[in-house]
Amino acid sequence: MSEAMTDPAHTFIAKTLQDHQVVLFMKGVPEQPRCGFSGLVVQILDHLGVDFVGVDVLQDDSLRDGIKTFTDWPTIPQLYVKGEFVGGSDIIREMFQNGELKPFLSEQGVLAA
Repeated sequence: MSEAMTDPAHTFIAKTLQDHQVVLFMKGVPEQPRCGFSGLVVQILDHLGVDFVGVDVLQDDSLRDGIKTFTDWPTIPQLYVKGEFVGGSDIIREMFQNGELKPFLSEQGVLAA
């Protein structure tokens, strides 16, 4: 059995991604982000009207470490759409600023056209 299958954090992450179309693993919660980068992504998603679930990685060290190894991405926040890793705050901000994020989310069917 691979490490990913036995790691409870990875199991939780996989289940969360399976249960929700848009998931933001972040520091804090959407109503009260605990870092500027998480807050920025929440603002962008709220601005676009995306229905998403925020998961606070600060609640659990194994989750905070697990999300980084889950995608091999070193920073938090991390945005997933339909189980696929989209990016961290820099990527999401860039996609938003250059007009790529809204059409991407529409194509994924997670944003009202």
